[in-house]
Amino acid sequence: MKLAITGFSNSGKTTVFNALTGLDLSVTTYPTLISGGAEKHIGVVKVPDSRIDKLSSIYQPKKITYATVEYVDYVGVTSTASGGDISQNTAVFELIKDSDAIVNVVRAFEDEAVLHPLGSTDPVRDVRSFETELIFGDLEFVEKRLERMDLASKKGKKHDVSSRPVLFKCREALEKEISLRNVSFTDEEKRIMSAYQFLSTMPEIIVLNIGEEDINADKVKKLRADITDLFMGKGLDSIPSVILLCGKIEMEIAQLPGDEAKAFLDDLGIDEPAMNRLCRVSYDSLGLMSFFTVGSDEVKAWTIKKGTEALYAAGKIHSDIERGFIRAEVVGFDDYISSDEDMVKARGKGLVRLEGKTYAVKDGDIINFKFNV
Repeated sequence: MKLAITGFSNSGKTTVFNALTGLDLSVTTYPTLISGGAEKHIGVVKVPDSRIDKLSSIYQPKKITYATVEYVDYVGVTSTASGGDISQNTAVFELIKDSDAIVNVVRAFEDEAVLHPLGSTDPVRDVRSFETELIFGDLEFVEKRLERMDLASKKGKKHDVSSRPVLFKCREALEKEISLRNVSFTDEEKRIMSAYQFLSTMPEIIVLNIGEEDINADKVKKLRADITDLFMGKGLDSIPSVILLCGKIEMEIAQLPGDEAKAFLDDLGIDEPAMNRLCRVSYDSLGLMSFFTVGSDEVKAWTIKKGTEALYAAGKIHSDIERGFIRAEVVGFDDYISSDEDMVKARGKGLVRLEGKTYAVKDGDIINFKFNV
């Protein structure tokens, strides 16, 4: 699964990317313009999971495998309302459409040496403006799509017109600057729309990049509430997660050895790197969860969509297991830990269950698949 890290220029996108990945990409202090295509950087990040840590301490495996999320750092979006480059946004949006969710980095720090493309630091305005740019991007796409349909009709070419009513419905909302995630669609309309990868329907995580002096400050907590309020009352699916972090500090932490990083966090009064929270929220925003396989060879988190049935979860491990599936031996992580971390005791308590193909796997299930090929 892939998440696009984007936002307006000089918001700290690449700093956040460096903090997530532990890389040390150059951080510019000026708007990056596209030349010959949008530049991007890719990093694969482990999703921190205390359950994997605990299971690994019990089994002492030769190999430990965490779930992962892929992040892509793109150049900044520009504000077309303030004279920004429309072609840059178009190029960036085409790349974003290949992602599963958006991480919108919003500047909430003050620094006179770093120019804000909109002239001043105003996170609420920037969140609103970014949402508007997504809407404009979708509107441009819909209008071009309808134009191509009209042109094909005039030329007498045969083409599928089943999507036309849906596109008209989308255009009507977008012209009113209403995000498509705030519009009610039937299941059939959603099926048709899925082929178009609309920007304003993508899951979004808002990262407020704050200054070091504002860590744990009440004013940024209020800012987070104000931004959440922008999305309230527009449908449950329209409320993004809002995460507070100081990208500069987080990048420094990512470059330190474990013990030094812990001491640094303690000095700042921070329980864990904000990057850990961002990884977990990213994973959850994509509708993902983990089940575990355990043993002396490997303790591993397997990534599946929420609601996945046992048969298809087995296929994540190997197609032979799915094809020869007999049953799944399942125990919940908490049940296993409460049984003195002993599978025999868990069985004795009746906490280890035998489940069939249609069992909906739960987050944290420890599973041993029985199969015959």
